[in-house]
Amino acid sequence: MNLFRKNYTLLSDEQLMQRLRQDNSAAFDELYKRYSQRLLAYFYRMLGGDAEKARDFLQDLFFKIIDKHATFRLEAQFSTWIFTLAHNMCKNEYRRLTVRRIMTNGVDAETLPNPSSDSVNIEQKIDHKQFTALLNRELEKVDKNQRSSFLLRFQAQLSIKEISEILGCSEGTTKSRLFYVTKKLANVLRDFNPYQNEETNHVIE
Repeated sequence: MNLFRKNYTLLSDEQLMQRLRQDNSAAFDELYKRYSQRLLAYFYRMLGGDAEKARDFLQDLFFKIIDKHATFRLEAQFSTWIFTLAHNMCKNEYRRLTVRRIMTNGVDAETLPNPSSDSVNIEQKIDHKQFTALLNRELEKVDKNQRSSFLLRFQAQLSIKEISEILGCSEGTTKSRLFYVTKKLANVLRDFNPYQNEETNHVIE
């Protein structure tokens, strides 16, 4: 049995999806193992750092994989397909929140946390928690397509081509979005970077 399960780690995502169509639970388990943490992190940052909502969205997404596995084209790339589903779920959530704000006379109860007014002491050791909190806060301020492009590139580690397919735009547009958001973040987070003069252009190559 262990050897049987071990063999599943050697299969491609697309081969696992083919087996999932045969109601193969081991194939589903392997796909969940490969993608759950990346998708959870993507949802967490796309949904304003709401950990509970991110977990709910992750669960819903994998239910969708079970329900919609027949819509997956076996010649397609699974990573692009699953992140497209995740991106569309976030877009639908943005629409829902927009409608709710309109229904409540435009009052937005989901205010962002106030940034610290204390200046950063560069002589002190800046921990990873501080950096992550500031990064999340700054990502919330940028356009949702730029935010999604950034997370798909640097968190999910997808290619420019894959990101463009997921977001339904040209590769040039994806590169422009990444250039803008990385420049903005590099400026805001410059105190965390010991190489402040280093250009960020290479990250979108």
